[in-house]
Amino acid sequence: MARKKTEPEQKKKKVNTDGVVGLVGSTTEQAISETLEINFMPYAMSAIVSRAIPEIDGFKPSHRKLLYTMYKMGLLTGSRTKSANIVGQTMRLNPHGDAAIYETMVRLSRGNETLLHPFVDSKGNFGKVYSRDMAYAAARYTEAKLDPICGELFRDIDFDTVDMVDNYDATMKEPTLLPTTFPNVLVSSNTGIAVGMASNICGFNLKEVCDTAIARMKNPDHDLLETMPAPDFPTGGELLYDPLEMRAIYKTGRGSFKIRARWRYQKEGNLIEIYEIPYTTTAEAIMDKVAELIRGGKIKEISDMRDETDLSGLKLTIDLKRGVEPEKLMQKLFRMTPLMDSYPCNFNILIAGMPQVMGVGEILEEWTAWRSQCVKRRVFFQLGKKRDKLHLLKGLEKILLDIDKAIAIIRQTELEADVVPNLMIGFGIDQVQAEFVAEIKLRNINREYILKRTAETGALEKEIQDLEDTLNSERRIRKIIMGELEQVSKKYGQPRRTELVYNWDMSAGQEESQELPDYPVTVFVSREGYIKKITPQSLRSSGEQKFKEGDALAFSRETTNRAELLAFTDRYQCYKARLSDFDDGKASQLGDYLPTKLGFDPGENLVQVILPGDYTGFVLFFFENGKAAKVPLSAYDTKSNRRKLTGAYSDKSPVKTILSMGEDGLVAVYSTDSRAMIFSTAQLAPKTTRSTMGVAVLTLRKKAALDRACPLEECGITNQSRYKGRNLPAAGAVLRPEDLEEKQISLPLE
Repeated sequence: MARKKTEPEQKKKKVNTDGVVGLVGSTTEQAISETLEINFMPYAMSAIVSRAIPEIDGFKPSHRKLLYTMYKMGLLTGSRTKSANIVGQTMRLNPHGDAAIYETMVRLSRGNETLLHPFVDSKGNFGKVYSRDMAYAAARYTEAKLDPICGELFRDIDFDTVDMVDNYDATMKEPTLLPTTFPNVLVSSNTGIAVGMASNICGFNLKEVCDTAIARMKNPDHDLLETMPAPDFPTGGELLYDPLEMRAIYKTGRGSFKIRARWRYQKEGNLIEIYEIPYTTTAEAIMDKVAELIRGGKIKEISDMRDETDLSGLKLTIDLKRGVEPEKLMQKLFRMTPLMDSYPCNFNILIAGMPQVMGVGEILEEWTAWRSQCVKRRVFFQLGKKRDKLHLLKGLEKILLDIDKAIAIIRQTELEADVVPNLMIGFGIDQVQAEFVAEIKLRNINREYILKRTAETGALEKEIQDLEDTLNSERRIRKIIMGELEQVSKKYGQPRRTELVYNWDMSAGQEESQELPDYPVTVFVSREGYIKKITPQSLRSSGEQKFKEGDALAFSRETTNRAELLAFTDRYQCYKARLSDFDDGKASQLGDYLPTKLGFDPGENLVQVILPGDYTGFVLFFFENGKAAKVPLSAYDTKSNRRKLTGAYSDKSPVKTILSMGEDGLVAVYSTDSRAMIFSTAQLAPKTTRSTMGVAVLTLRKKAALDRACPLEECGITNQSRYKGRNLPAAGAVLRPEDLEEKQISLPLE
């Protein structure tokens, strides 16, 4: 009878990754930092470098692998082939599955209308970018080839213009970048979400981009907005144009702008036709939102809405009730539906394997430098070919001196392997030249043929000299690039599809304000940025205010539902909203989180909330370097629906406190070395520009900085005369113990 094994003997042995033998079911301790470094960081870097972020040629690796495969299949000049065939061939370079490859092809296709200049000439159903439910057909049903514009992507690829690397199994070569002759990174829109970062690049008009790149090469100080005023989208629409906002996006690579649908009113039938919608939404999303508003009783002017999209293009039709004003209804729909939407910009691009957020000017400079290297490599490749040819002709010239001798050497050589060495010895030529001579056909061993060939030597030497001059001249290299850009612009340029609307903000805000219900409310804002709007009836029946753990009340104020709110952030931006944008709440709720509700940029933090009222008074900005800026509140008053204002205050030093005051008064300023100073805001002159650096108010000692500021009545200082400064800047005085006890500092509002 077999002996029963004990429990330890029943456990199988295993070897862990460190080579240590252990038992199945046993665990080993590992620091979380080590786990992140070994397991997570390689994945994160792979997602950033190899998948989600585009490079300077404007393509992600998946795009590049697909297009290069189609190029090698001869689909640039050949006829279309089944998409399934292309997908199968692409898997030699991109082994991530056929579904992902086909989805990439769909986005690049002409039929899907995602790009202003598609790279895939498609036949069949490839879906539509403006439709959520219109699915593309399977790869076995559709056909595709490369669009003619792809000739600009591959024009120089056989001239050693870019590096070629092994594919995943080292069976073939693929390019690291495509040598695009135009800044495709700005022409083709791109969106990608990596790990810890993302990229969102809007498309620009090809002709405008080429003209701007040329102008930038001629004059580095060229104003980009003159030749490239704004992005352009394949779905058209209207871009609500703000030059200051657009200039900030061009400079930083971050920001957002508004796009809205285009529509026309048909008097016969009393209906509205929407034929272009924002690039960021779909027809189904618009239909769903309108239906929701109708069910909720918020829109009563519409009797019916239907999707009449057909082969001629997008068309959403709205049947109006009798007496409805189309313009007024559309303004209402723009505010309440995705018929008007924001496009967030995040120009994050891989440069030499490193992600960088760059402005448009920086992108053009980087592309020009990279394209210059491509052109230099092409010229160097051509120079090498011509030098090799000249070298062969020089050897042929020596044979010309005595053709009979060459024939005699070949005839008298017994072994074939000795023909080349004997020619080298007989004419003093090298092996390459001798090989060339030995390969000449018998019919060409005549004086006429050799004279014709050697006559090319002079022209060849001039060409070589010209190529060498080009290689050593940055001016000539740039001239070549500009010439190619002019050709691309002339051949493939198209009129702008997205219309720019300049005077969009004159009356929309007033109309909206008149329609909003107005009633008294009390606003509560917490220190972490949660906001609650509570009606008097609800407030009377409420208990204690609820806040997130560790959070507390920053301020509360009685106002009305139509009042506006300004939220200043640490990115020098100001977000504007109406209290009517927030739902009425209760004391028992946490409220709305302002960074999420107002759409802050990633990593952007709230600094201060202000209720500006009728925009009388001023805002005081206190900076870490001891300076203060006094800006009239009217500088933040806009008649538009614009929700974000860039450059809301100076970015020269971090802001420590933002105060809103209706009239001049006394303010206490504290430094990090326990000093305080009291002064009157009347000593500060108001500045007309929001980004003013202000004037020095606090004289700081070494290693000290301005810490905070507050109105005098909230500071808790008892002996006020000790700290008053007659002239600015002033050093103030060291705080005494009786003045250290502070009242709770709130966010004052006027």
